[in-house]
Amino acid sequence: MGFAVTLTMKRQSFALAHVLCTSLSVSVAPLPAQEFHETLTDTSTNTWLEDFSIDSGVGKTGDVAWSIRKYTLRGGKQAGVDVVEINNGKLRFTVVPTRGMNVHKLYCGDVRLGWNSPVTELVNPLFINPADRGGLGWLDGFNEWMTRCGYEFAGHPGEDDGKMLSLHGKASNLPASKVEVFLRNNRLHVRGRVEEKMFKFVNLEMVTDISTEIGSTSVRFDDTLTNRGSNPQEFEIIYHTNYGEPLLEKGSRFLAPTRSVTPFDERAVEELKDYRVYYAPTKGYGETVYCMELNAGADGRTTVMLQNADATRGVAMSYNVDSLPFFTLWKNTDVGEKGYVTGLEPGSGYPYNRSVERERGRVKKIAPGQARKFQVEVDVLMDAAAVKKTAAGIAGIQGSKKTRVNEQPEG
Repeated sequence: MGFAVTLTMKRQSFALAHVLCTSLSVSVAPLPAQEFHETLTDTSTNTWLEDFSIDSGVGKTGDVAWSIRKYTLRGGKQAGVDVVEINNGKLRFTVVPTRGMNVHKLYCGDVRLGWNSPVTELVNPLFINPADRGGLGWLDGFNEWMTRCGYEFAGHPGEDDGKMLSLHGKASNLPASKVEVFLRNNRLHVRGRVEEKMFKFVNLEMVTDISTEIGSTSVRFDDTLTNRGSNPQEFEIIYHTNYGEPLLEKGSRFLAPTRSVTPFDERAVEELKDYRVYYAPTKGYGETVYCMELNAGADGRTTVMLQNADATRGVAMSYNVDSLPFFTLWKNTDVGEKGYVTGLEPGSGYPYNRSVERERGRVKKIAPGQARKFQVEVDVLMDAAAVKKTAAGIAGIQGSKKTRVNEQPEG
């Protein structure tokens, strides 16, 4: 099966007062799928492709038509934001390199992974002040399905060691320094490198490989966080995945092989008995948060699921508990215009301020030149049989183990 490629390339070279800028369009003849690879952005060579597209072409009967497209948004606060759309023939999703390689929304049939935020544009980080409203400026761009929090710090804003930390760190507002797309072993990949660096303070590099098998209902995140500095470096990471309608509705349920569950604060204590179920949109609801530790199977992986009210649609998330040992369930079932949403959030810790997390032993370090790896896989469950099978798998991990329910927050 061949494919067609179109792209617009801009390469710039700078030397003293001389500037050379070239623009060209390239047409590539069909090549074997195994050979497909393109660099969209690379700051080390000053490479940036303004537009790019590739597809499987007109396939034979039975072939799955897939495509990748890259473009740049214009106007409003989204001006200058790069977007990469991936369609594997079954599902499609959008990666946002300008916003830390976040994933905006994912669609598979009549199921959407994502939510309706009051923030409707993909906001360029240039328009975000993390220190705004006492460190809550991160919320000015909060509307994606998959948002990573970190990497030097995550969680609630506030002072730590004499420094003011903003909400959920810098990861979502750091544009990728290198972006590649390629096809290998029947999987479409978007790989990006995001650098969090500050003189004297931090030198972290995140390389994320977001991939999906052609014709499948799942997407996988293979992430590597490396300490490029010469001293041990603290880190925090939370995979903040957010869901609204159609999966979230009155009667939706959260399932997980839970070892322990603890309310985040006194507000969450009030609904502890209902932490697995969801309410209809409720004016003035606010939010409830639960901190969990999950059991894992023999392979070291665990699975959580959000299912709709009649258990005919759902989403499953699987990951290794040794690299992501803590899980946060965020429930924000306010009215639609306020954000009717829930967050399923595996992480290295909970979303307390880093000072609290360090005190409780959940802030880890990476040695100089060393890396930590994370793998998260998300599968869209398109029918009752898939939901039932996933529920059975979660029950199998839980087995006869009891869940420890702590009736008060940590303190």
